Amino acid sequence: MTQEWNSFLAAQGLAADGSSFGDAPGELATARDGNVFAPLTDQGIIRASGVDAAGFLHNLLTNDINGIGPGGASFAGLCTAKGRLMALLLVWRDGDDFLLMLPREILPVILKKLSMYVLRSKVKVTDASTERALIGYHSAVLPPTAAAGLPRFGVAAIDGGQVVRLDDTRWLLALDPGAAASNWQQLAASARPVGLAAWQWLEIAAGQPRVVAATQEAFVPQMLNMELPAVAGISFSKGCYPGQEIVARTQYLGKVKRRTYRARLVTAPTPGTYVYAPETGDQHCGTIVSAAPSPAGGHECLVCVQIGAVEGGEVHHGSPAGERMEFLPLPYEIA
Repeated sequence: MTQEWNSFLAAQGLAADGSSFGDAPGELATARDGNVFAPLTDQGIIRASGVDAAGFLHNLLTNDINGIGPGGASFAGLCTAKGRLMALLLVWRDGDDFLLMLPREILPVILKKLSMYVLRSKVKVTDASTERALIGYHSAVLPPTAAAGLPRFGVAAIDGGQVVRLDDTRWLLALDPGAAASNWQQLAASARPVGLAAWQWLEIAAGQPRVVAATQEAFVPQMLNMELPAVAGISFSKGCYPGQEIVARTQYLGKVKRRTYRARLVTAPTPGTYVYAPETGDQHCGTIVSAAPSPAGGHECLVCVQIGAVEGGEVHHGSPAGERMEFLPLPYEIA
């Protein structure tokens, strides 16, 4: 983000932490029932440029980057050699370059990790966060300008930038900072600006996982439902990448014992906090993935937890005697 964009958002009333525009309950209610858009101030961009950029990313990430055309995008993970996720990324093309969106808090670590792999490849990876103003848009009936008819993970040019369709109701606008204010005014004509709390709740309601600093290397991709079509973060037909052997073995030879579910709590959970079940005693059976306030009151989260514990019907937050979690439906089936 640029200082000009930050100043514009502050003038609109956005809180310093980006959480809301001063009416968090109202913003959550509108996110549930209406049209909203949110400045994604917690997200950053890495740019991969050079003639080897596609192959470089294809050899490192869990999805088919070579298959991303000018009008496409992909969700993908970056794993350790042990198949543990260091980052989840949204990847799309900007001309001959690739843009990778991920949480700002882990961007420096991931940028350094990618740079270590460059070696003799003709590719350059840079922090491009100041090159784009990122806005999330949600509507069940009204897509943003020029985005109607886009398929999921489709990308289109719009005035001042690009739009990426994330799912049936959510889009990402990646804008030149100088064009962001005019796009903001167009969006405001039919949607309400909301902060990160409302957007992150929409992400949880969609069953879309994220990896933050507190959960790096905590999950293999299938634990976050990444192989399911609704998340679509893994290709099993592409070549090797770090951790690929573990991910493939989990898919074809093993059984996924932990899955990501949606749940509600009164207590505000934080990513990385453990959860417990009677059958596991003092040993944790899962981990909070992401969390946000809920329009229904309290908080909602995505939690990666042992399937058997969920089937047992009793999972507690923070300790074996902690608050009991209420599990909620996801918009997709967990196999």
